[in-house]
Amino acid sequence: MIKDTLKELIIRDLKKLKQEIEAYQNEEKLWYIEKSILNSAGNLCLHLVGNLNIYIGAEFGKTGYVRNREDEFALKNVPRAELVDKIEKTIIMIGKTFDMITEDQLNEKYPAEIFLKDASTEYFFVHLAMHLGYHLGQINYHRRLLDN
Repeated sequence: MIKDTLKELIIRDLKKLKQEIEAYQNEEKLWYIEKSILNSAGNLCLHLVGNLNIYIGAEFGKTGYVRNREDEFALKNVPRAELVDKIEKTIIMIGKTFDMITEDQLNEKYPAEIFLKDASTEYFFVHLAMHLGYHLGQINYHRRLLDN
């Protein structure tokens, strides 16, 4: 049951991420940082896609995804269409991967080395969903502050 809930919420928030990225009137503003805003919406988008693709896609979906976390924050001016494509592919990956995950796997310790020592996969997936929601809120606020 939690598996279906997590899948639904992550996909819901990824769809909202896509809407937020598409809602920028000025595509250049996706990459703005100002004053104490340290991360652009574009970089947060790359970070969220990278995070889900490595911790869910590569680990459980065996997608072969290779993460470059530094690039998630260093790249600039990635076209909006490319960001949207990455989000859409991540939505598909989440759907397929969660369909393959068993309830037993959710109860086991997350199989890769992570900062949350001895966390179950279920616990870590809840963390990932909350992380997505946190940064999604930042992107919404970024857009409303800087895309005017």
